[in-house]
Amino acid sequence: MTSKIKVDNINKVSDDSNIIKKCGTTTTIGSGASNPIVVDGSAVTIGRCGGTVALASGASQTGFGREGSVNWQTGSIKTSTFTATSGEGYFANTSGGAFNMNLPAGVAGAIVSVADYAESFASNNLTIVPNGSDKIGGQNQNAKGDVKGQSITLVFVDSTQGWINTMDSTSNVRGLIEYMTATGGTITTSGNFKIHTFTGPGTFTVCALSTVDTDRNKVDYVVVAGGSGGGNYAYGAGGGAGGGFRESYTAAVGGPYTASPLATPTSLPVSAQGYPIVVGSGGAGAPSGSSNRGCAGSVSSFSTITSTGGGAAGAGNNANGGNGGSGGGGGGGSSGGVVAAGSGNTPPVSPPQGNNGGAGIGAPAPSEPSRRGGGGGGAGGAGTAATQPAGGSNGGAGVTTGAKSSPATTPTGPGGFSGGAAGSGGGGPYTGTPGGFGAGNASFGNGGAGATNSGAGGGGSGANGSQGNGGNGGSGMVVIRYRFQ
Repeated sequence: MTSKIKVDNINKVSDDSNIIKKCGTTTTIGSGASNPIVVDGSAVTIGRCGGTVALASGASQTGFGREGSVNWQTGSIKTSTFTATSGEGYFANTSGGAFNMNLPAGVAGAIVSVADYAESFASNNLTIVPNGSDKIGGQNQNAKGDVKGQSITLVFVDSTQGWINTMDSTSNVRGLIEYMTATGGTITTSGNFKIHTFTGPGTFTVCALSTVDTDRNKVDYVVVAGGSGGGNYAYGAGGGAGGGFRESYTAAVGGPYTASPLATPTSLPVSAQGYPIVVGSGGAGAPSGSSNRGCAGSVSSFSTITSTGGGAAGAGNNANGGNGGSGGGGGGGSSGGVVAAGSGNTPPVSPPQGNNGGAGIGAPAPSEPSRRGGGGGGAGGAGTAATQPAGGSNGGAGVTTGAKSSPATTPTGPGGFSGGAAGSGGGGPYTGTPGGFGAGNASFGNGGAGATNSGAGGGGSGANGSQGNGGNGGSGMVVIRYRFQ
């Protein structure tokens, strides 16, 4: 028969403290922190096959050799200068500014790791500072974490080389971002595509880029500048010009929708930053009694894309039309012959952002009623040149696009975006067939205004010896489209 000893507890003789204590399912060996346990033998087995041997929280080990690994401190992300402890790894977030990691005193086998928490080391470095006369890679100098996504593991070897980097990884594995995200303007959706519409100044902010496909970090755009105001002259003034119109279209980037004939297939790459949006205002029409030009429209812009405002409309002795996105119509000058219109697509871009205005016709006194103003140029066509005895000239056509909403739509009124306005003429009333929005006035009337956010020109004023106000040009618009799902 095999002998057995059955006890729950074994106590010391000297003070009756527990040496082995059985409590429920737990057996405790040892009698306190000041009493080491020595297990002697040629082989010692702790735990059983398939079991777990755990080191108590806060305990340290000796005699097992250097671990070669660290305990990562996930509960304390570092955002300012700190002193590292051997055996620990840290996540350093320098997105708020650069700071230091001070190394502990070098002891052979000491190990410290650090990783770029927010992928910000490249812009805001982490400086690694050795303790006292300790060295990093053989030099008593600071080191830097200065690469995006970098992780570093340093082991202290000896006083000659000090801390040696045993791992330097920049292949920081991150979760994939399928599509770019952005804010700004009025945001709508069309299928898998987002549309940001700016009817005034703002910022298009790219918050995150796709890590899957660089083509998903491109946008399509429409950038419409402000149209110019119509001129004013008693016997015929030029019509205001449409603001420059620029568009890109690639179905995979911003579509599908019906783009204008001016759209380029080259979409615009973006990066994670804010892009200021400028929306040009329409130029003011010439006031009654001024016998002067209307004012040019203002530019609109997004990133590298700038559209020029419509060129000033001519009138009276200051008769020539001005250059711009489209050219202003020539006025009915006081001298005889053709009065030059403004040139469109100024400065030149490809595809062209607009067209020329139509020339006016002048006549000396007492033939003032035969003076005529030319129509302003539009994105879709040139303004009509004045002829006699007709009473005025039509503006150039605008263009339509489905970028703002699909299918294609136009702003309120006929003609499309960036249309030119009709010039006025002497010898009777003239309302014109507007290529854009503004029309030349009838007797005693004012030139029609270009619609808000259309980029259309304002109509010329003045007929049969009477003056009104030249019509104001319409303000511009910026539209940005991209795939979001």
